[in-house]
Amino acid sequence: MSATTTPRTNVTEREARQVAEAARQQDWHKPSFAKELFLGRFRLDLIHPHPLPDDESVRRGEEFLTKLRAFCETGIDSARIEREARIPDEVVTGLKELGALGMKIDPKYGGLGLTQLYYNKALALVGSVSPAVGALLSAHQSIGVPQPLKMFGTQEQKDAFLPRCARTDISAFLLTEPDVGSDPARLATTAVPDGDDYVLDGVKLWTTNGVVADLLVVMARVPKSEGHKGGITAFVVEAGSEGSTVENRNAFMGLRGIENGVTRFHQVRVPAANRIGPEGAGLKIALTTLNTGRLSLPAMCAGSGKWCLKIAREWAAEREQWGKPVALHEAVGSKISFIAATTFALEAVLDLSSQMADEDRNDIRIEAALAKLYGSEMAWLMADELVQIRGGRGYETAESLRERGERGVPAEQILRDLRINRIFEGSTEIMHLLIAREAVDAHLSVAGDLIDPDKSLSDKARAGANAGVFYAKWLPKLVAGPGQLPTSYGEFKNGVDLSGHLRYVERTARKLARSTFYAMSRWQGRMETKQGFLGRIVDIGAELFAMSAACVRAELLRSRGEHGREAYQLADAFCRQARIRVEELFGRLWTNTDDLDRKVVKGVLGGAYQWLEEGIVDPSGDGPWIADATPGPSERENARRPFGGQ
Repeated sequence: MSATTTPRTNVTEREARQVAEAARQQDWHKPSFAKELFLGRFRLDLIHPHPLPDDESVRRGEEFLTKLRAFCETGIDSARIEREARIPDEVVTGLKELGALGMKIDPKYGGLGLTQLYYNKALALVGSVSPAVGALLSAHQSIGVPQPLKMFGTQEQKDAFLPRCARTDISAFLLTEPDVGSDPARLATTAVPDGDDYVLDGVKLWTTNGVVADLLVVMARVPKSEGHKGGITAFVVEAGSEGSTVENRNAFMGLRGIENGVTRFHQVRVPAANRIGPEGAGLKIALTTLNTGRLSLPAMCAGSGKWCLKIAREWAAEREQWGKPVALHEAVGSKISFIAATTFALEAVLDLSSQMADEDRNDIRIEAALAKLYGSEMAWLMADELVQIRGGRGYETAESLRERGERGVPAEQILRDLRINRIFEGSTEIMHLLIAREAVDAHLSVAGDLIDPDKSLSDKARAGANAGVFYAKWLPKLVAGPGQLPTSYGEFKNGVDLSGHLRYVERTARKLARSTFYAMSRWQGRMETKQGFLGRIVDIGAELFAMSAACVRAELLRSRGEHGREAYQLADAFCRQARIRVEELFGRLWTNTDDLDRKVVKGVLGGAYQWLEEGIVDPSGDGPWIADATPGPSERENARRPFGGQ
């Protein structure tokens, strides 16, 4: 087999960083609870009292959820989707008739106009019966055509495309390429201006919904030329355009019904009127779209947690070992407690972030990123614990269980389905870096020139003076705070005392900020290479955010007479579990094997340990690690399969 690969776009580390930095939303016009948390300021007033939706939004949202639940119970056969690895046409037809394609689209374009809160509740509901259907709806509305057009489209574009997206057309988002993942500076797909059109050439990988889509959002590089600023640019592309070919429908470890493929564009003409925003704004549009679009993943993670809790409760009460239900054995009971407490916290994080997105009073870019990071990691752990609680039945497929006369519980399937959430829409490692960049933004704003090797001495002197003023005001505030006063947050003391957890959050936020400052002082320009340290800083912030959300949600439920006592118990259990994780993370900030690991990695890459690989047979065979994506006409049959055979 040929080992030919696409010639790589050579981009230096500095150039890649500049592209990513230019795409960042750099201004902060609104307050951010999470940003303040990383700076050592616990702004409880930004999230408590818990924000609430208006009555009309609740009425419309609940009305739709009732219809959607009925459809999920009768119209979606999850076992069939898993067995056939496809979502049947009639399922998508039913979703279209319900208006589910237009949940977030304004009613004037034929959509339902649901809030982010109820959109996420709908995704959690659908995702619980079939994660593949949840992924279809999420990719269509969270990152597909509707969201970027809602935020950046012209009125003409909204009039042309939103009614289609609301009722009939499936959309997809195409950014990733065979040799380009989270480093968009190396994007190879081009869009060359030609009269009133752009001519699109390139190959896109992992195009969720791309196999069945009618409309695509495509990121492509416009060459700089006279009259054209150039840069990475976003376009709406008709999926059935001449020269557009779905070359492969990809198959995965989980989400067996997902319609994800490889799409090749060869000389595809796209009207200039279909360009979203100006040339060069594509990455900024993509990242801004993801600020709230990322909330769809933790929505389905929260729904998965609820399902794991239901199965764990029912099974652990039924299954007996040594004369009593397995739930009453501590080794199993601790797992159930973890699932229950964490599910409560995930829903608290999700609902709080969603409602803040709806109110638009706060900047939630960090909150949404934390929700995605934390939700995807914790949901995977909960599913893994469920498989362990179920034992051999957890490893057995639902179909096999049914065939031998037992309830077909798809525990192993949810483990496979949830695994992707730690990878797509920003892997855990990329989310760590993205959030860390925002967390240290205030420091870089005042002291960035000090550690920039390209800055002049006068620039560094000016930065030093500015930094001195900033830190003279900021550092003293990290010494003491309300977290040291036993009476602080007393309104969270109702039977179960949650006030101590909020005092812990306040104290720990200051400790987190001091740790970050110390690290920047110690490593300066090398700080960005300390990815292990930055990841732990972010993970501590995620735990503190989740603790805050859990306490605020418990108090909301208590004040409304909705399982308040039980909510306080769950919040207390979660916070105690989270505090143990936080203390472990703090310990690992300075006591770790990061330096040794780097040495081992160099040895591995240099072949020093290749002898360790002896005694095995590698079944993966030959072939290129990255498929050839050289521009040109497709030589493969078009695998595009629109729903309903359009």
